[in-house]
Amino acid sequence: MMTNESEKSPAEFVCGWGSAFVNITVTFPINKVMFRQQLFGVRTFAALRQLQTEGLTHLYRGFFPPLIQKTASMTLMFGMYYKCRNHLNKQHPEGSVIFHSVIAASFAGALEALLLPFERIQVLMQDKNYNHRFNNARHAARELRSIYGVTEFYRGSSAILLRNCGSNILFFLVRDYVMDTLPPPDTVLERTTQDFICGAALGASLSTLFYPVNVVKVKMQSKVGGKFEGLLHTLRVVQEERNHSLRKLFRGVHINFTRSFLSWGIVNATYEFLMVHLFHRSSRRGNLVDS
Repeated sequence: MMTNESEKSPAEFVCGWGSAFVNITVTFPINKVMFRQQLFGVRTFAALRQLQTEGLTHLYRGFFPPLIQKTASMTLMFGMYYKCRNHLNKQHPEGSVIFHSVIAASFAGALEALLLPFERIQVLMQDKNYNHRFNNARHAARELRSIYGVTEFYRGSSAILLRNCGSNILFFLVRDYVMDTLPPPDTVLERTTQDFICGAALGASLSTLFYPVNVVKVKMQSKVGGKFEGLLHTLRVVQEERNHSLRKLFRGVHINFTRSFLSWGIVNATYEFLMVHLFHRSSRRGNLVDS
C-alpha cells in the first residue's frame, strides 16, 4: 500500500529521467544504424558503411533531440503511469487493478506523444538526405516552423500513438507481474541482474512486435511538406517499395532486438537501482527497501 509520503514523492519521475539519460548515451550509435535500415531497407553492413563514410563528426549528429525527448518520455512514462495507477487504485479500490493499469499506461503513452516534435527532428537529423539542408536540430526546427507551420512537427502522430499506448499497456502489465513474482535477491548484483533481464527480455519482445509500426513511423516522418499520409496508406507504400516482402519489412529487426535488449535492460536496471538507492523503494512487492 502506498503511503501519503510516497504518493507525493517525485521518485518515479526522477528515476525515469535518470534511466533514460544513461540509456540514450550508450545506445545512440546502435539506434542510428537501425534507423538507416528502417528508412532505406539496407543491410547492417551497408548502414555501417554509410556512417563510416560520413565520419565521426556525424556519428552523434542529432543526439540532443533524442536525449531531450527520451529523458522527458521516460519521465512521463514511469512517473505518470505509477501516479495515475496508484490514484485509480486508491479512489476506486473495488475496481480491477488490471483495468486501472491499462488506463494509466494509455494515459502515460498519450502524454508521451506530446513530445513528438523531438522525435520528428531526430528523424530529419539522421536522414542523410537532409545532411546538407539542415545544419543542426535548431535549424531544422526553425525551417519547419517558418515554412510549413507547427502541424509539420506532428507528422506521424497516428503511428506514435499506436506504438506508445500499445507498448505501454503490455510493458507495464507484464513488468508489474514479473517484478512481483521475482525471488527476493540476496545481493545488489543479483537484484541488478534480475532487473536487467526482466527489462531486456520484455523490451526486446515488444520492440520486435511493434517494429513494423516504427518502420511506418519513420517513413511518415522522413517526408517534409506536402500531404499528410495516414498510417495504413504509408504501410501500403512501404510494402510496395519492399515488394510486399515481410522479410524486407522487418529488415533491421535483429539489430533492433539487440539494441532494445540492451536499452530496456539498462532502463529497467537503472530505474530500479536509482529507486532503491535514492528513495529506498522498489517496484517489487513490498515496495519499501531497507536502507
